[in-house]
Order: sequence, then structure tokens, then C-alpha cells
Amino acid sequence: MNPFALLLPDISLVVFGHLLFRFTGWQRDFWIGLEKLVYYVLFPALLFNTVLHTRIDLGQALPAVSIALGAVGTGVALTYAARRLFAPAPILFASGAQCAFRFNSYVLLALSETVAGSDGIALAAIIIGVCVPLINVAAVLPLARNAGANLLSELARNPLILATLGGLLGNLVGLSLPGPIGTVVARIGGTSLVLGLLAAGAGLRLNWRAAADSDFSRGATSLMVWFTAIKLLAMPLTAYLLARSLNVPQLALLVTVMFASTPTSPAAYILASRMGGDGAFTALLISVSMIASLAALPFWLWVAH
Repeated sequence: MNPFALLLPDISLVVFGHLLFRFTGWQRDFWIGLEKLVYYVLFPALLFNTVLHTRIDLGQALPAVSIALGAVGTGVALTYAARRLFAPAPILFASGAQCAFRFNSYVLLALSETVAGSDGIALAAIIIGVCVPLINVAAVLPLARNAGANLLSELARNPLILATLGGLLGNLVGLSLPGPIGTVVARIGGTSLVLGLLAAGAGLRLNWRAAADSDFSRGATSLMVWFTAIKLLAMPLTAYLLARSLNVPQLALLVTVMFASTPTSPAAYILASRMGGDGAFTALLISVSMIASLAALPFWLWVAH
């Protein structure tokens, strides 16, 4: 297993998206339209299809799910502590907070298959199905507050939350999409990763420190380090300690530690951009998380073994 090889395609697509933005001359309206397509159609299709087809057996997976939720809870608590620790510009906190506890499900599933085969994928899928709705709610909260939007209204109409809950409900009632429709939904969702990463790259601003608005950079470096440390140090450490204290099987230990130590989700950029946040800062956090995870993932897998 080579974590660098698993992350290299995602990093390459972010870089490619940035190069396209800089050298093609395509207007910003093009990229805004792409962001809307990913946020309102492609990512929701992916989430719905993934959760719908996840085999959920909480009785057997409950210890692993509990560990995953404990890691997420630690991540969210430490994330919100940043407001008092660093007093950052509100838009920076709202945009970047989600990067401290969201996870890249593609990397998780790929690693789970490599490390533990079909059993690993099944357990990872259950963790994804349970954690994604809660994580999406925690991600929307700061952005809704920053935008001055009605929180319940934003949650009720957020396409990522609705798609996840719809997939979960369909899973529980045994919904099965007809063959052609299921294929279309799967293909629509399958395009979300590539286009989402390209959009994240197009939104990346490597010179964010030079922004004219001094509030933009106030606390940005501290936030970047803090959020990355939460995602790649605090959350996996919590998962590891909980797994050891509960004496769970090795499979659960490996999958939960991998869940907690994967880089943040590329969907974070789309969410921040479409809810009035600072997409450039979020794209930077995503890139830093991916690069830092090249060292963090092998370390935590070594610890878990």
C-alpha cells in the first residue's frame, strides 16, 4: 500500500484545475457554473447512491461506529475552540472549520480495500453512512451563521444533507433503483470527484496573504495549522486511544484509524463557495491536508499495526 500513490491523483487534479484557470482564459462565470453543477447535482447524486447501497449492520459495526463518532466529536470540539484561541476573521473560520473534521471517502474506501479487502470496505461504508449526515450538519452550521442565514432553513434545503438522508431512508426501506436509472445516478455521481477537484484548483489562490483586506489574513496561518493538526493528529489519536480502550478487533482498529487520518473532503470547497464563504482559503486547506496526509497516513497505519 502506497498512500502517496492513492493521493497523487487528487493532488494532480487540484493542480490541473489551477493551471486551467490561469492559462485557458475561461471566464470566472464558467467556474461558478461548474461549482453550482457539482454542488447541486453531482455531489448529491454521489452521496445518495453511496449511502443507498451501503450495507448497514450497526449491531456488528457499533464499536467501530462509536469510535468514529468519538473522533468526529473531538474534531468538532477542537475546531470550535479555534474561535477563542485565534479570534480569526469570521469568514475564514466559517469557510475552513469543515476542513478539520470532514474526510475523503474515496481515499478511505481505497485504503480499506487495500488493507482489509471486502470486509474493510463494508465497515468503512457503514462508518461513512452514519457519519456523513452529522458531519455535513456540523459543516453547514458556521457557514450559515456567517451568512446570516436561517440555520434550520439552510439545513433543510442543503443538497448534501438532503441527499445523504434520502439515501439513508431508501436504504432502511430497501429501495432499489431500476437498472437504467441506477446506472445514470451512479455515473452522474461518479463525475463529481474529478470536477469538484478541478473546481477546487480553479478556486485556489496561492497569494492569499497579499489580499487587500487585512481581515482576510488575520489568523489565517494559525487556522491552517490548527485545522490540519486536528484532522491529521488529534482525530486519529482519539480513534486509536478509543479503539485500544474498547479492545476492538484489528479490523475495526485499522479502519477507524484510517477514517480519522484521511485528508479532508474535496467537497469542502464547493460547500464554502456556494454558501458565501471564502473558497480560496478552503481550497488551500484542502491542498495542505492532502500533502500533509502523505506523512500522516503511513504513520498512523504503522501505529495501528
